Amino acid sequence: MMLDVLQAPGSRAAPDPRPGISGLDPGALASWFTDRGEPAYRARQASDAIWSGTAGSLDAVLTLPATLRVPLAQAMRFDTVEDTEVLVTDGGGTEKALHRLSDGALVESVLMHYPARARSRERHTLCISSQAGCAVGCPFCATGELGFSRDLETAEILDQVRHAARRLQADGRRLTNIVFMGMGEPLLNLDRVLAAVEALNDPKRFGLGARHITISTSGVVPGIRRLTALGPQFTLAVSLHAARDPLRDVLVPLNRRWPIAEVVAAAREHAAATGRRISYEVTMIGGVNDTDADAVAMAELLRGDLAHVNLIPMNPVAHTPWQASPMPVIDAFAATLRMAGIETTIRHNRGQEIGAACGQLAAERAGEPSAPAVARRRAILVTASAAALRGERSAEPVPAGVGE
Repeated sequence: MMLDVLQAPGSRAAPDPRPGISGLDPGALASWFTDRGEPAYRARQASDAIWSGTAGSLDAVLTLPATLRVPLAQAMRFDTVEDTEVLVTDGGGTEKALHRLSDGALVESVLMHYPARARSRERHTLCISSQAGCAVGCPFCATGELGFSRDLETAEILDQVRHAARRLQADGRRLTNIVFMGMGEPLLNLDRVLAAVEALNDPKRFGLGARHITISTSGVVPGIRRLTALGPQFTLAVSLHAARDPLRDVLVPLNRRWPIAEVVAAAREHAAATGRRISYEVTMIGGVNDTDADAVAMAELLRGDLAHVNLIPMNPVAHTPWQASPMPVIDAFAATLRMAGIETTIRHNRGQEIGAACGQLAAERAGEPSAPAVARRRAILVTASAAALRGERSAEPVPAGVGE
């Protein structure tokens, strides 16, 4: 039996047909002005307003005359985000933003602040979404409750960054790191993600160094290989979660299409080509993927690789029967990996009371899943995980929407 989608995406309004201005490449933006007989510096003024200014709308871009602002607003959107709700927790250390797009789709970003320490500077890290919902369907992820709605446009990805940057700029601060670890599978929207990364890395636009940008994937092997062929220097993160195929079939349904060995082999090729270590993310689920056998399997899988493992306690999700692994269990898991020479960090959850984990707030706004649906899905997960722990591979098909 396939896992139910507990909360299908709500009905959508007609999307705004105007492109988002942040998603235009510099040449296209310059052409818009030159086609109207305007001097080249007008495009620079617009670009400065998009990427460096505090303006939240074209009306506030006073460097452009009103005679230009009006037709520009008619042709394109200065901001593709219609509305944003920001919740703050951890003493101001975590800000969860819920963004409503023009068609009513909800996406999330999370801004995390880290104070300066003896060996590191102050950091402000933004986690952004690349899709509305997600087709992968990992059962411990709240985004799975929403199902998949659509890919985000390049501007819709970038405008999450611009919102956070404006909030920081008001306090004299700047984003230091961006991670594509929000809603969606970035490598299933790779063209737009790469266009967004180009804008973020461009010194004439956002100007963030490539080494401060992380792209995450749950294991889309063709996408990893495409990234490797491009040879960029940003960080690749792989949502691993288990090192044994039967269990990963359940936790990361993409594993039924691209098993662990293929995913890690592609990641190794990427590390060899770029010289950048791979970041492996592991959500620690009590009694499911945190056993001694799982730790040993992961140690054997990654031994000798240019890799760093992040162990992250699971955030509670309504539709699962699972809970986070106890901290002593996570400590023991980490010790096994470190004994194998694998650099390992234990991450601590932030913002649980505001639903800061991926998809939690959007799922909450979409409406509570029905009690029978929750019970049905929990029963399926109990059965599936028990079979996986016995070493039985899943017979479920690859999730819809996940192609070659």
